[in-house]
Amino acid sequence: MTAWLLSGLGLLILLLAGDALVRGAVNLSLRLGVPALIVSLTIVAFGTSAPELLIAISAIQENAPGIALGNVVGSNTANILLVLGLPALLATLHTSECNTRRNYVFMLLATVLFIGLAFCGVFNLASGAILLAALGLVLFNAFRDARAHRKACGEACAEEDELEGLEEADPDMPYWKLSIYLVLGLIGLPMGAHLLVDNATIIARTYGVSETIIGLTLIAVGTSLPELATTVMAALRRQADVALGNVIGSNMFNLLAIVGIATLFGRIPVDPEFLQFDLWVMLGASLLLIPFVFLKKDITRGWGLLLTLLYAVYIVSLLA
Repeated sequence: MTAWLLSGLGLLILLLAGDALVRGAVNLSLRLGVPALIVSLTIVAFGTSAPELLIAISAIQENAPGIALGNVVGSNTANILLVLGLPALLATLHTSECNTRRNYVFMLLATVLFIGLAFCGVFNLASGAILLAALGLVLFNAFRDARAHRKACGEACAEEDELEGLEEADPDMPYWKLSIYLVLGLIGLPMGAHLLVDNATIIARTYGVSETIIGLTLIAVGTSLPELATTVMAALRRQADVALGNVIGSNMFNLLAIVGIATLFGRIPVDPEFLQFDLWVMLGASLLLIPFVFLKKDITRGWGLLLTLLYAVYIVSLLA
């Protein structure tokens, strides 16, 4: 029971510290005059994925690589089936109004690249470099598109749009408050990651469950909670573009950045179970978005129920 409580505490610290780091970093950048465009493409993306990254690094250092890989694959599956499914039960996501085709194609390509590298049997420095190079191309494309939008819209209009898109943005935040956010984030992230990984490993050994399963379930769902909260609010506010874009961006970043950076700290062997089942579930879940991205379908309550049930079936199959 203690391990469960400490795991929950570690997860809570991770989520709060990640939020604090994003708030601090975003507003410090804006105070220093860094354009909101750069902040949204880099600091926010890296900051919101900080919990997953710290878990991956901590898991490698604690010799539990199954947790690192399980968290990434499990989070991507949960992001599509659970993070889009549950909010759709509350209110229809009007994804027919969104234009996310290009980013969705990038996400699919990132998924295929990730699976292809996984069949090498291990993620090492070479495969990590390939993933980070792909991430660089994605960020460059996003930066180029954002600059084109700014030119078409006008500097002031674009800057205002970008600041509105950053919920954490407060360019006038005092430096003492910025410092508190940054310190809490930088101290809390490694502390929460170590607490969660250590106790999740204890749980796995106590119940005879593999570290991979713990990564795919307990930790994956936990680290998907911020995306779930964001998507629920987006659904209630009828901001389907935020909901769908949040999931697509998060999944792409998980595959390319988290594993890519984690390989700098050690090799990540690929459990044969991933190659036989979990990677294909992740790809299948990704392909389920085709009707909403290309065919202009809304994610209705019926679709939400189907996605949620599919996730429940997946979890049961893992634990059976």
